[in-house]
Amino acid sequence: MKSSFILAAAALAVQQVAGHATFQDLWVNGVDEICTLFSQQRMWTDSAFTKAIVSGCNVNGLTGVAHKCVVPAGSTVAVEMHQQPGDRTCATDAIGGDHYGPVQVYLTKVADATTADGSTGWFKIFEDTWSAVAGASTGSDDNWGTKDLNTCCGKMAVKIPSDIPSGDYLLRAEVIALHVAGQLDGAQFYMSCYQITVTGGGSASPPTVLLPGAYSANDPGILINIYQTMTTYVVPGPSVYSGGLIKTAGAACSGVETVTTTGPAYTGGGAVATSSTGKPSSGTTVVTTLKTTTSVVKASTSTSAPATSTKAPSGCTAAKYAQCGGTGFTGCTTCAAGSTCSAVSPPYYSQCV
Repeated sequence: MKSSFILAAAALAVQQVAGHATFQDLWVNGVDEICTLFSQQRMWTDSAFTKAIVSGCNVNGLTGVAHKCVVPAGSTVAVEMHQQPGDRTCATDAIGGDHYGPVQVYLTKVADATTADGSTGWFKIFEDTWSAVAGASTGSDDNWGTKDLNTCCGKMAVKIPSDIPSGDYLLRAEVIALHVAGQLDGAQFYMSCYQITVTGGGSASPPTVLLPGAYSANDPGILINIYQTMTTYVVPGPSVYSGGLIKTAGAACSGVETVTTTGPAYTGGGAVATSSTGKPSSGTTVVTTLKTTTSVVKASTSTSAPATSTKAPSGCTAAKYAQCGGTGFTGCTTCAAGSTCSAVSPPYYSQCV
């Protein structure tokens, strides 16, 4: 009989929520393990690129919690993203607002996932990025990993390599939204780190990269205008490890991605995972969890403290598809001729469309 799983709660600092979307859950071999914690989401500026990428888990993500999720080597897990905590329906986009971009997953081997800070080397085990659509006039009409997330009810199936050593890991799920990435610092990173323990592994030693170090704000896959005809997309970061999985953007959902019956909606407190019957299982108690924070961050190479807000220059205009408003925004609010400032994710983000 399936063991029951108890959700671990964490005390997170109260921050202004920046909307958009959060990774909320983890599935293991088709079973909804509710392996998650409530995730606050924040928009950072100026030094955000360094803060966001330094640990791979970001700011509060540096602080672990007490428990881990057990994942057999060679198994398939699925990270699950939705626009609001607790909203796990398929009727709502996993990530809306035309936030098109790649979905990537990394692992880092650590001594203890509950105390690790993500400063160890990372290797990529999954990517679902971009593919062209015949006749598309701009890249926004092409296939993207985030569109697949929406199509597959917020789920993305990820293979855990069968040959990696047993032990503790941080699993980092990442979306890079490129809807305003045509301007420097426009790319937005959404990420969460799950604390997992891999069992039944091998002895492989995948090459790793450090975060920061793997990305630059000027990388062609991070600084890119997707509102033009695209013939290629340069995926940020290292290549996927040979034991991982590359999903072709636009491919049909499969496996756990097609499952529409989930466990109970997560509300930020504790919960017990359910069996396939929808009733709490009995048996040995096993505790599972996700490592703290999902965040939205804006890429930046600056390492200085956040700059003081200033007013937009008088008479300036924002180009079509550029940001033109939102909470804390200080840039141009008037759109160039032929476009109108429209709230994409009110009140946090508006764009010239």
